[in-house]
Amino acid sequence: MKSKKTASILKKFLLFNLTTFSILGLFTIFYLKAIQPNLVKERAADHKIIISNTIDHLKRLNVNYSEDGIRTFLLSTRFLFQSLDRVQFYNLSGTLIGDTNILDLDQSVFSRTDMIIEGTIDGVLSKNESSSSISSVKDEKSIKKIFTKKEDGMPLTISTIDKNNFFVKTLSEINFGDKNIGYILVSEQANDILNAVKERKDFILRTVFAVALVILIFSLFLNKYILKPIGLLVKYSDSIKKKSSESINIKKAFVRDDEIGKLTMSIDEMTKELQYRTNRAETFSNDLAHEIRNPLASLKSASELLDKTTEKNESEKLLKIINHDVERIERLITDYSQMLKDEASLSREKMSKINLTEVINNVVEDFKQDLNNQNKKIDIKIKDKINSKNGKYVLGIENRLEQVIANLLDNSISFSQDNQRIEISIEETTKNLVMTVKDEGPGFSETSPQKIFKRFYSNRPKSFGKHSGLGLNIVKNIVELHKGTIAASNRLNTKGAQVEVLLPKFS
Repeated sequence: MKSKKTASILKKFLLFNLTTFSILGLFTIFYLKAIQPNLVKERAADHKIIISNTIDHLKRLNVNYSEDGIRTFLLSTRFLFQSLDRVQFYNLSGTLIGDTNILDLDQSVFSRTDMIIEGTIDGVLSKNESSSSISSVKDEKSIKKIFTKKEDGMPLTISTIDKNNFFVKTLSEINFGDKNIGYILVSEQANDILNAVKERKDFILRTVFAVALVILIFSLFLNKYILKPIGLLVKYSDSIKKKSSESINIKKAFVRDDEIGKLTMSIDEMTKELQYRTNRAETFSNDLAHEIRNPLASLKSASELLDKTTEKNESEKLLKIINHDVERIERLITDYSQMLKDEASLSREKMSKINLTEVINNVVEDFKQDLNNQNKKIDIKIKDKINSKNGKYVLGIENRLEQVIANLLDNSISFSQDNQRIEISIEETTKNLVMTVKDEGPGFSETSPQKIFKRFYSNRPKSFGKHSGLGLNIVKNIVELHKGTIAASNRLNTKGAQVEVLLPKFS
């Protein structure tokens, strides 16, 4: 079954932004479509107030609703219509009987000999030769006809564009009591509404463009500085998992001092650690097989000879060899198994502040008791050369440090005779604590004493059945885990060997 191909983070990010943009785009379209009607509605509300005030003035002044009465009313109350472009009054038949456009004209324009050009409700111009009969709208589009189409009798708002100018017009009945005596049409040039709509559209378009540009820049940044390095790490880990021969270089990401750089370095170190452990396990297995092969060969030879010999002394000798080889194989397997367990547990254990002097004293006390129980006369002395109380601490795992000291003491005791002395000294430098274990044994015969820390070191005491040759190698691994170093050498001007351990001080 084929695994479903997953989309990259960049594709998901772009898809998410596209979806968000689409939703916001729909809301923006609805918003832009609602801007102009809302602004017209607000302007119409102002018109309704003016209409209401005008009707109140007509009632209060008891104006005769005729051409003469409205003309007089307009000339005396022009202040009511200063904010408007035009206010027109119609009678019930739809005939224009009053218009604020006459307010700025000379009174002679009302003589019968002048030509008056009036605009009707539908914007059609008509010419009339008599001032006493001002033009009316066509029957099919009369004021009365337009208004009676409204069932609720409420004011009607109309928005039109005339000669590139935007007008908002409000048409309403003029009621005296319950009786309708005519109609009033308020017209106002409202180009500011179009400008406001245009400004908001331009602002939204600029905002959309800016946001799109920011998202584009962020997407490029995301792809180059985050997604590509993560993709490289995925490819790198896949190549390791599949044991690919393709070489993938991720070291260029190490120079980044951010989370990606730290992640890359962490993955690289983890990979190297896993490879190191794998190689160690493979090498350990090969070394163990090699070490077991020798006692097995000896065991096989001794068992074959035992089957053929008839002498009691010879049989006892062969049985001792067989017993020795069995102990040797058992010790190898036991120590090897324990070493693997220790390495696994070391990676899980947490370090804490440890008083190294106290750890040394505890281990030495245990060994002194064991030596006393075995009637061995080997003296173990501790020389504490640290004066400051705070200078005795290291960051470590207590039971592992105890294991280091115990293995070093056990190794020294193996090469020591009765009435000999083992000395453990501890002193401090600027950055380290130095622990030195000295004995009075034969010392190291090798030109390079560091060989003793190799696995299955061969130059061992006669009682090898109790030692697998892994102890000092384990010590070295534990010391290195604590960021320390270990070195072995022969003592100067006296017989014996010494092992020096440096551990960083806790600060």
